[in-house]
Amino acid sequence: MNSRPTPFDDLDRKIITALMANARTSFAEIGAAVGLSSTAVKRRVDRLRETGVITGFTATVKPSALGWRTEAYVEVYCEGAAPPRRLAEVVRNHPEITAAMTVTGGADALLHVRARDVEHFEEVLERIRVEPFIRKTISVMVLSHLLPESPEAGASHAAPDGAADLR
Repeated sequence: MNSRPTPFDDLDRKIITALMANARTSFAEIGAAVGLSSTAVKRRVDRLRETGVITGFTATVKPSALGWRTEAYVEVYCEGAAPPRRLAEVVRNHPEITAAMTVTGGADALLHVRARDVEHFEEVLERIRVEPFIRKTISVMVLSHLLPESPEAGASHAAPDGAADLR
């Protein structure tokens, strides 16, 4: 395996900035903005994808349009030292968990949870708490997004079956 860092220059940064602002921007538009041909931009994007700098392209959707009307962050406290891979196995089993990370401080992990409503959130929380190594959780409900254009304000995947049944 090659341990040398992948070459990454100012043009790559400009291309990535353009794609992060709008992943649908054409290579021709990006090329015009950064001073390259569309073919050169495509080659760079392909290289950035092959080397794992660009990991994918997604659509950001208004969560409520997908049935996600309740949002919370959940601190998870474990008995002993729960290995991160075990925590990862648990969170993968809950489609309502949209992000999860191990953290410093008192908690062992922080989960970003989206649910249809408060009752659905409570059910998700109960499913998380059933895990034998989870000692306690502390939840904080999101009231509003102060940066509505941030990725956290959007949804990256749809609600579970039936959640999008908007009454």
